[in-house]
Formats: sequence, C-alpha cells, structure tokens
Amino acid sequence: MTTDGALTHTPAPLTLAEYAALARDRMDPAAWDFVTGGAGDERTLAANVAAFERIRLRPRVLAGAGLSHTATQILGRSWQAPVGIAPMAYHTLADPEGELATAAAAGDAGIPLVVSTFAGRTFEDIAAAASGPLWLQVYCFRERATTRHLIERAERAGFEALVLTVDAPRLGRRLRDLRNDFRLPAHIAPANLPGNGFSSPGNHADAAFDPALDWSVLEWLRSISPLPVLLKGVLSAADARRAVDAGAAGIVVSNHGGRQLDGVPATLDVLPEIASAVTGACPVLLDGGVRRGGDVLAALALGADAVLLGRPVLHGLAVDGRAGVARVLDLLVTELTDAMTLTGTGSPADAGPDLVWTPPAQPPAGSTDQDVRGPGSGLSRRDLHASLRDPVLDTMNFLNEVTHRYPQAISFAPGRPYDGFFDVEQIFTHQRRYLDHLAAQGHSPGQVRDAVFQYGPAGGRIREIIADWLRKDEDIDVPPESIVVTVGCQEAMVLALRALHAGPGDVLLVVSPCYMGITGAARLLDIDVTAVPERENGLHAADLEAAVLAERARGRRPRACYVLPDHANPSGNTMSLQTRHEVLETAARLDILLLEDSPYRLVSPGRQLPTLKALDADRRVVHLGSFSKTLFPGARVGFAIADQPVDDGAGLLAGELTKIKSMITVNTSPLAQAAVAGMLLAVDGRASQLNADTSAYYGAAMRATLRRLDECLPEDRRAALGVRWNKPSGGFFLAVDVPFRVDNAALARSAQDFGVIWTPMSYFYPGDGGDHAIRLSTSYLSQADIHEGITRLARFIEAEAASAHQHD
Repeated sequence: MTTDGALTHTPAPLTLAEYAALARDRMDPAAWDFVTGGAGDERTLAANVAAFERIRLRPRVLAGAGLSHTATQILGRSWQAPVGIAPMAYHTLADPEGELATAAAAGDAGIPLVVSTFAGRTFEDIAAAASGPLWLQVYCFRERATTRHLIERAERAGFEALVLTVDAPRLGRRLRDLRNDFRLPAHIAPANLPGNGFSSPGNHADAAFDPALDWSVLEWLRSISPLPVLLKGVLSAADARRAVDAGAAGIVVSNHGGRQLDGVPATLDVLPEIASAVTGACPVLLDGGVRRGGDVLAALALGADAVLLGRPVLHGLAVDGRAGVARVLDLLVTELTDAMTLTGTGSPADAGPDLVWTPPAQPPAGSTDQDVRGPGSGLSRRDLHASLRDPVLDTMNFLNEVTHRYPQAISFAPGRPYDGFFDVEQIFTHQRRYLDHLAAQGHSPGQVRDAVFQYGPAGGRIREIIADWLRKDEDIDVPPESIVVTVGCQEAMVLALRALHAGPGDVLLVVSPCYMGITGAARLLDIDVTAVPERENGLHAADLEAAVLAERARGRRPRACYVLPDHANPSGNTMSLQTRHEVLETAARLDILLLEDSPYRLVSPGRQLPTLKALDADRRVVHLGSFSKTLFPGARVGFAIADQPVDDGAGLLAGELTKIKSMITVNTSPLAQAAVAGMLLAVDGRASQLNADTSAYYGAAMRATLRRLDECLPEDRRAALGVRWNKPSGGFFLAVDVPFRVDNAALARSAQDFGVIWTPMSYFYPGDGGDHAIRLSTSYLSQADIHEGITRLARFIEAEAASAHQHD
C-alpha cells in the first residue's frame, strides 16, 4: 500500500529471472540455498548458464516457415512443447501443495513432469492431479527391493517411463548446505519411501545410495519393468554410445544442475558430441542452465530433442503455487515460439546447427584444425535432414522392440498379408507366362530377353496389362500412358507429392488418422501436413472444405488431400457412395486434387463401392495403387494413375512423375513386373478371381475377431467399461476405443503381462489424437490365434480400465 492507503499494483513477472528474484524473498534462506546452490565453488552451476549466454541465434530470413508450432513427440507421446520438468526433490519446500501443483500446471501446459524419488507427495496423489505424462526419476538404493517397490507403485499410478540418475553414487559436496547445516523441516519428508532418517539429505544418501552401480543396473531395471528407461547424467559420447548399446530408451545430458562434481562441463557444451554419437537411436534431452525460450531453441539446434526445466519451476511454485508454475511454463513457451518464428524455424524438428553462432574457439598455439577436430570424428545428427529427427520416421522402432522382446505374445500389429496362399514355384510360372505372352505378340527373342535383363522404360513395361486390369476389375478406364509403374505404392506417393508441391506455401491435407507412410513421405520432402479429422463414420466433405478454406485464410495453398475411401488403415472405415460424390464435387469446386489409396478392396469380401477414380469425371483424382495385397507384397510393384493434363503441351501428369522416377529408382524391377503381369494374364486381367480365397479368408478373420470381442466384452460390460469398436466390412483393421491412455508403456505392459501386442492409434495421427484407442490388424493370424489373442486383450483392457478407475 502507499502512504495514503491506496493499493499498489505489482506487475506480473515477465521473465524467469524475475520469478527467481521474487522466490528468493519468499523462501526460507536455508531452503533457498538447498534449491539454488551447487557443489563446490559452483563453477559448473555458473557454467551451465554461461554456456547459453555465449550462444547467439542466427535468423533465416524469407524462410517461408509460416506460423511456428512447438509440438513434438518423445517416446511416442505428444508434448505441446519440447520442454519437460526436471526431477527435483521436495517441491513442498516451495509450496505446501508441492508436486500436486506442479503436476497440475504441467498437465495444463501439455508437457511431462519427471517426479523425483524424493517427492514430497505420493505418486498416487500426483497422478490424480496430473493430466500430462509422468516419468519417475530413480535412484538405485543398496536395498534393491526398495527401488523395485517404488517402480511398481509408479507403474500402478500410470507413470510412463523411468529416468535412472547415473551421476550420483553419493551426493556432491554442497557447501551452502554444509554451512547452513541444512535439515528438512519436520513436516517435509519423502512421501514414497519407507522408514525415517531423511532430515539430512546428504547423510541419507551416503547410507542408502548404491555406490557400486555398473551397467548391469540397466538390464536389471528392464527385467523388472516394461517401462522405457532413460539415463540421466551422461556427459560423454562414449557413455552415450554405451547407453544405446545397453538398451537405454533415452539420454538426459545432465550434470545434476551443477550439484554433483564441480568442474565438469556445462551440459550445452557437450550436447553436440553426445547427439552425434547417438545419431537418432534414442531421444536426447538436456537439463541445466535453461532460463529463457531462446535457450530451448539453442539446445534443439545443437542436438537435443527436448529440454528439462529445473529451478525456474520451483521459483514459480514459491511465488504463486500452481499458477506460478503455469506462468513460468507459459513464459518459456511464448519466448520459444517467438524465437522460432523470428528465426524462420517452423517446428522443433527444423532446428539445426545453422541456427546458432558461437565465438570461434582459439586453438592452442601451434595446433592445426586436425588437432582440434581430429580425423574420423563422425557426423552430427543435426547436420542431417531434419526429417530424420521426426518421430513419425521412428514410430515403428518401439513396436518392433516389443515384438522382439516378447516373441510368445500374439501380435495384432502387423498389417501384412497372410502368406499361406503363396507358392514359390508360382513366381517362375507367372514370369514364364509373361515372356510367352511377349513372344506371342511378335517380340523377337532379343526383345523378350531385354524385357527381364534390361532396365526398361522408367514409366514401366506392363502399363497396358495394368490398364486392362483396371478396366475389368475396377471400372477405371484410362490410357496406359497415364499410368506410372512404381516400386510399391510408397514410391507412387513420393512421386505425386514431389510433383504437386512446388513451394513452402503448398500444403498436403490428410484424413486423420491416416497411414503413416504418407506423413513420413511428406516430412522427407519438407511438405507441411494438415489433418482433416475423420468422424466416427469417416470423412465428411464439409470437413474437407473447412480445412481447405482455413489453409487459404492462412495464406497457404492446399494442393491435394490424401484419402483411403475403402477399409481405411488404421480406422477400417469405408466412405459411403454419397460421400464419395460429395468429396469429388468439393475437390472440383475448390480446385484441389485427391490422392486416392485403396489397397484393401479386392481382398475384402462382397461387392465393393466404386473407387473415387472410377467416379472421377473431372480428373481430380490421382489414384495410387499397389499389388502387395491383391497379388503378393514381395513383388514391390505399385502404380500411379495421373491422367491430369499439364499445360504448355507437356502431356499428362504421369509423364512428369516419370521424370522424377528416372532420378530416384530409374525403373521398377522388370522381374517383378513380369511376375505381376503373368499373374494378371493368367486370369484375363481379373485379379478379383485370384482373390476369391484370400478375401474369404480375411473376411472370416475379421468376423472371428469381432465375434470374439463380443464374447469377451459383451455389450453391457463394454458399456460399463467405456469400450467400443467399429465393425468394418472388409480390410485388415479395426479400431477399439478404451477408457485409459494408450501409449508405449501400456503396450509394453500388454505384451509382458498379458501376451498380446497391438498398435497405439496415436501413431497414425499427424498431430495429437488417438491417445485412447488401439488398432487391431486381423490379416496375419489364424482363427486359433485370434480367439486366444482377443481373450488376452480383453483381460488387458479389464485390468487397465480398473487401474484407470482407481486413479480417477
């Protein structure tokens, strides 16, 4: 108040430094020193901040990045920003609510909280307050049973990962605490540890921590828990490589906030060599010294996938509890967004070493450049294309690891065809049939030989045969020259995307959830992707129109929309005939193209609706196809139908795609084309005849899956649980909605404890989404495996639903 009694207004802090100043005034001096101090003379503590002070950001002008977004994915989980909250003991020193307030604020911000072993609130209460990811920081005690009990409690509470601190065989010599003879207040203790004797953190650590830890501890942790394990405290490339080899799911470049060995390097200074050593094998996080949003961007540019924020969080907590933490996080993310926008950085994955400038290091007198860098020092991951750091390119690694670790589990994950219909000898028969066909058409022996021994035309040798099949089976009547034969459908996607997207303002729309191959291809080509949300019954034309208009309002040009109208992967939805006409009309009216991918039609039972291409009177559809499902995947033969005319007398779009192909794969294997052509010739161009048995098999597998789901989870039971699924009429996939979070940790529990594997639907969303749904693939399993696998899945769902209910 002023002297005349009028109230004064204290401006809200605008920087993290201002929060620190306010927090110091509000905290007990000894508690402040415990939170803020470091080890020894605090050289490393100061070096962490000083390393960021040396960094300067270099803007990229006219980058065409548009509005920057901070969202990223770590370990398969979406974060709203590349920021998490570092593990810190006793948040209750800053505010009575402690970790409850921090967890609530972190959830509001959409970022994770790493909970300390020495948290002042219970794991269960923290989980109840949280709406974002929780990880458990682990100290390995001499009594391994204590550590195991902590991990089991965290698992039951829904924690998603373990962060093993590896730089603390004992606590560092912290002079401030020694001078203060620091003791925890009587009302503060580690809420999740049994026993007593915690008042002196240093003395307790000396008695309880295991000083003889070695690399076997990582194997032990992985043996007792399905949760991914990250190592925190790595400061060298050699240790980083060893961690990856030992199975670490992530690395936290950390010097314990300068609180362990004084004199070790600042974390930012060693980050590039560690990121280079890891080369994308696992996420790399950094903590120590982050005090502004520009620091976050600098860390991303030098190799981090995300940062962990420490002391500033406790400063916000001390100033204003949950609201203070929320404000600190908001300031940091706002500053990060500003820095990204002003440097032309569209997303965290776009940050690279070209963004930062540091004063050149002066080599010792008499040294050479080779002395400084040394031969064979390797490549920096940040010097490689940004797409290689994008989670979409790495989504299957964890799934493959789980499948390898639990070979006895029944897997509903792979979407590959059933191989019981394949006969090796048939391949040679089909190739011979095609060669005989060429001879019968008047080709000379030399021309027949060249048909399989030479490269052949980039557009493909068998376009006429494919065009004949399209007319007979799909009612698609296009000239052979409008077809490009590709190496699978994936190459067809790449060719179409490269041709259609001319500049940074061009956008690809995708119906979401969608096949991850299209988003991966777009990322490789630096094409921005915008999701068009699929409703419960599939795409609606109104949603497509809204997405197009929204992008144009942003000054961007939507070029095409990727759709799977039949038995879509991953949802299993099929577009109605009316919707097909509405979508075509919308595309024509708004002047965009449709990229149609429909690989499951001929392997699905019953009469199929016409493709979009068959209904396409305005040449709005580029049809992308493959023979992987209809014939056999090993051929790797796909195609693109691109009959759109290109002006200036250039001919058809197919000709432009062929030019691109000639610079990528040159041609599609003539041997593979011969096998496919021979199979089509055997049935007079009607591949549907070859798929009578396969479509019946896949239809029976889908019906068996749906039937067993009904048996294991009857209608009244699934209503009570909040479980539902769709009922596709064909294809390989269906989606199951569940009342608990579906992530990599849940998948690992399902594989380990229940012996069943599936795919998280979140893998298939370009942004957020799918966190409470799983995809089941029915194509590769026998009826017996389906029966037993769904039984196991139902048990898993029941157990997870019960656990989620306990924490509500």
